[in-house]
Amino acid sequence: MNIHFIKTPEKREIIEKLQEQFGIEDLPFLLVESGKEKIRAFSGSLSKDEIAKIAQITKVEVLGLYLLKKENNEFRLSLDATNLLSRQLTKNIIEISNEQLQKWIRGNDLEIKKPRGVYIIKYKEDFIGCGKSNEEKIFNYVPKDRRLKK
Repeated sequence: MNIHFIKTPEKREIIEKLQEQFGIEDLPFLLVESGKEKIRAFSGSLSKDEIAKIAQITKVEVLGLYLLKKENNEFRLSLDATNLLSRQLTKNIIEISNEQLQKWIRGNDLEIKKPRGVYIIKYKEDFIGCGKSNEEKIFNYVPKDRRLKK
């Protein structure tokens, strides 16, 4: 099993950064880091020890929901995480128009000028993912298999 259980001090640091970045104050999950600096959230009834025992018997490749990715000194929330944590999101939110939504859900970047950083994209009441700004546009990170066909 190529995963690392995130310990409480590290989890506190992650929550502090998420609070600064997006307003998130709580992650009531077991956090697990897997390849490519991805962090997954597990909320099942298995303990760390039970998961480790299962991993000795069989190959465990994926555990929990893909929550976020560490990139440099920032976090980028997954599409599912923006919905899972929607009640806590208060910062770095970009609200888009219907025209921009049509581009975004097809995988296109948005021509929106914002300071460098990671932003949550919102259409009306729905959070529809995260994007990263280079000051000229917001890059789309919606997975290809979740985009509408052109």
